[in-house]
Amino acid sequence: MTKLDGLRQWAHRAGDSPRAWAGPPPSPRLALATGFLSAVADRFGLWGDPGSGKVAWGDYDRYLAYVHELAPYLPGGFVDIAGRLATAAEAILGITLLLGVAVRLSAWAGAGVLLTFALSMFFFSHPEAPLNASVFSATGLALLLALAPTDTCAFALDRKLGLEHP
Repeated sequence: MTKLDGLRQWAHRAGDSPRAWAGPPPSPRLALATGFLSAVADRFGLWGDPGSGKVAWGDYDRYLAYVHELAPYLPGGFVDIAGRLATAAEAILGITLLLGVAVRLSAWAGAGVLLTFALSMFFFSHPEAPLNASVFSATGLALLLALAPTDTCAFALDRKLGLEHP
C-alpha cells in the first residue's frame, strides 16, 4: 500500500465519523444565514443606493422588477406576492440559521428557495447567471447542512435546548 492509498482510506473513514461533522456545520449555517440576510438588506437599500458599488438592487422596487423577469410563469399579481414571500422567507431563514433554530428544517427550506431562484435565473435570465452568483453552490451547501447529523450542529440553540431530532 502506498502513502497515497493510506491517505485515501483515512479520508474515506474520516468522512463516515460523526466527529468529522463536529466543526464544519457552523460554517455552512453562517454562510447561508449571511447570504440570505445580505440579499434582504440589499432589497431595502442597506448596502447602498441603486447602481452604487456592487449593489444588486438597492431598493425594493428594483428587486420586484427582477422578480418579474425571473417569474414569467406566475400570473401578474402573484409575482409581487412571490417577491414578498421570498423576502420574508429569506429573512426568517437567515435568522433561524444564524441562531441555530430548526437547523435541519431551515436548511431544507433554504435549499428549496435557492433551487427555485437558481432554476428561474437559469431559464428566464441567462444560464450563466446562477453560476456567477453561486446559487447552485449555495443550494448544495444547504442540502449538505440539511443532511448533516443534527447532534453535531455546534453553537446551535436546538442543541442547547435539546430540540434536535434524528
